Amino acid sequence: MPHLVATPLYTALLALLALVLSVRVIKVRQSRKISLGTDGNEELTRAVRAHANLTEHMPLAILMMAFLELNDGHAMALHAAGISLVVGRLVHAWALPAGWGQGRVAGMALTFGSWIVLALANVATVLL
Repeated sequence: MPHLVATPLYTALLALLALVLSVRVIKVRQSRKISLGTDGNEELTRAVRAHANLTEHMPLAILMMAFLELNDGHAMALHAAGISLVVGRLVHAWALPAGWGQGRVAGMALTFGSWIVLALANVATVLL
C-alpha cells in the first residue's frame, strides 16, 4: 500500500506555523481587548490576515503534494515545492505583520512557484 513520506513533513511544518500565527492573533486580541473582528486595529488586522493567508494557500498545495507523492511523482519536484512553500509561507507570515511589502511579494512568489511546480509535476506524472 502506498504511503506518504514528504507530504506529512511539509504539512507538519506548516501546521506549526499555523499554530504560531494563531497564538499571535490570540495575544494581540488579549492585549487590545478585542474579542471579535479587528475593531479597526491595524496590528490585529495584520495578524489575522497573516494567519488567514496561510490557511487560504496551504490546502491546495498540500493536496497537490499528496497526489504527486501517491502517484510516484519526481521526489525532487516534491521536495523543491515543499521547501519553496514552507519558506514562502514563513517569509509572508513574517513580512505581513511587519508591513514589509517586498517580503509579502517574495513569499507569494515562492508560494505560487510551488503551486506551478506541483501542478506541472502532477500533470506530467498523469500524462507521461
